[in-house]
Amino acid sequence: MILVSLICISMLALTTLLHYEVLGTLNARLPRLNVPSRAKLLVVMFLAFLAHTTEIVLYGLAVFGSIHFADVGTLKGPGGSSLVNCMYLSAETYSSLGFGDVVPLGPIRLVAGVEALNGLLLIGWTASYAYIAMERFWNSGGNA
Repeated sequence: MILVSLICISMLALTTLLHYEVLGTLNARLPRLNVPSRAKLLVVMFLAFLAHTTEIVLYGLAVFGSIHFADVGTLKGPGGSSLVNCMYLSAETYSSLGFGDVVPLGPIRLVAGVEALNGLLLIGWTASYAYIAMERFWNSGGNA
């Protein structure tokens, strides 16, 4: 259980720092980007989507590694604990969609629970940043 707790803490730190860097870089470089103001919002949305996708992949790899190399649980469902199922579980967990046909069993469930909370917070962070970016760039004229 200590190993699973360390995995959870590591994933929280890694994904939060990744998100912090993406949003920080956007905040610093977006005003100087030489595209129409409204197009800057598309940059925000695409980079945010890329950040979330990367975070889902990181969690999926952590689950896969934890199951196959640390033997801290398994996945129940069609396809078992394959890499594809780990990624699928990660996507549905991160987005708080909930478990469907793939369910974690054993201590690995803690990682899934932490991922759901972490995903909720990071998605909320993105939503608030996107709102601020819309206020800043939606009605501004030119390439501001």
